[in-house]
Amino acid sequence: MNNIFKLLPAIHDLQAHPSFEQFLILHQVEKDYLTDVLRDVVTEIRKDILHGKWDKQISSKEEMMAIIFQEGEEELVYRTNYYLTKTINATGTVLHTNLGRARLSDQAIQHVVDISKGYSNLEYDISEGKRGSRHSIVESLLKELTGAESAMVVNNNAAAVFIVLRALAKNQEVIVSRGQLVEIGGSFRISAIMEESGARLVEVGTTNKTHLDDYDDAITEDTAMILKVHTSNFKTIGFTKTVEVSELLTLKEEKEDLVIYEDLGSGVLYDFKQLGIGDEPVISEILQQGVDLVSFSGDKLLGGPQAGIIVGKKELINRLKKHQLARVLRVDKMTYAALEATLFSYLKGRYSDVPTIRDILAPKEEIMDRCQYFSHLLLEKTDQFSIQLREDGSPIGGGTMPGVEVPTHVVCLTHSEKSAEDVAKQLRLHSTPIIVRIKNNEVVLDFRTIRKEEINEIVEAFTLIG
Repeated sequence: MNNIFKLLPAIHDLQAHPSFEQFLILHQVEKDYLTDVLRDVVTEIRKDILHGKWDKQISSKEEMMAIIFQEGEEELVYRTNYYLTKTINATGTVLHTNLGRARLSDQAIQHVVDISKGYSNLEYDISEGKRGSRHSIVESLLKELTGAESAMVVNNNAAAVFIVLRALAKNQEVIVSRGQLVEIGGSFRISAIMEESGARLVEVGTTNKTHLDDYDDAITEDTAMILKVHTSNFKTIGFTKTVEVSELLTLKEEKEDLVIYEDLGSGVLYDFKQLGIGDEPVISEILQQGVDLVSFSGDKLLGGPQAGIIVGKKELINRLKKHQLARVLRVDKMTYAALEATLFSYLKGRYSDVPTIRDILAPKEEIMDRCQYFSHLLLEKTDQFSIQLREDGSPIGGGTMPGVEVPTHVVCLTHSEKSAEDVAKQLRLHSTPIIVRIKNNEVVLDFRTIRKEEINEIVEAFTLIG
């Protein structure tokens, strides 16, 4: 063992080695950083020797240095690779929460690039030549698209719920139907966020049925708000009863300062209902009923960046803007740029520019063309897979439109020797990870969420499997 220890070089010897200079140039790192990496490698080798885990047969210091630089290069690559990586979504789930939800439009991406690489008027009023407010960046667009009196943006819809409750109902009662005390991804519970906000939860009705009288009977002088939570990520069916916003508004006749607030969650500016896809209400429809506030997400059915959007009565929005949490929860210039470009697509009626809408509305014929193109290319490259084209359904995903699927075509593949799980793993570990579905021991590719320019790379990944 002592002989092996003697072969471990000093750090200055590693720095003097020709490979050290080559690594600096090849990996574009500073001398101190590379030194730290190699020092860590030497430390790990020393530990392995001490614990009897060293099994390499070497007889010279030069051999030891070669091993150190080899392991050092692997460590460098690992440490300097981005964690976030482009991923191909072959599952057909349009708003895949684990894969980043909505894809941004080309216009949104370009606007983010333009704004990010230089200075911008994020908080500067160009016409007046003085400090401006970031709240005004997209407010006029949101007002025009939804019919709201005012609007503001925070970093996600959970933040929107929190600031509304904190700013408008702290130490006061907020009435919620028991059937709407939901939990969504990441263990986010309405009841928990309400407790954190300082508002006092008042539950009414039952899990499946809540009536207008339940709300009316619960109102006291301490009641600040009625919160209606849209069931965007689950459905209650059967013997059920909910109270519509229009009915809740009648309760303001007895208590004028009562705030009626609806958390819509997903948020829709394009009316999918007219095409028979789901029953998500359009934001403007809710506001037209007279509701005080509505909040929704930017990166779900809206198809923009992650954001929480609050629209509604000007007096209430102004109170939110002035609250200290508005600064804590505000978004940056890149989010505003992406959101502004996305909203302009809606304003211009260019809905097909928004990938989320385009993918949901993609016709089966177009998807079938992609399936056939992929199958043809793959059969030219390898004969290790049996291929079947079938009809299926694409879920919308992202906690929206629960139970709704749009008709699609899928490619189902079976390898001659490997299991579906093994094939899926190799696809996942490809240089560009490819995420697929597995069903009945087949690998299933839904081309609703696969762009045509991604098909060649998927074919290459399958070819490498053998």
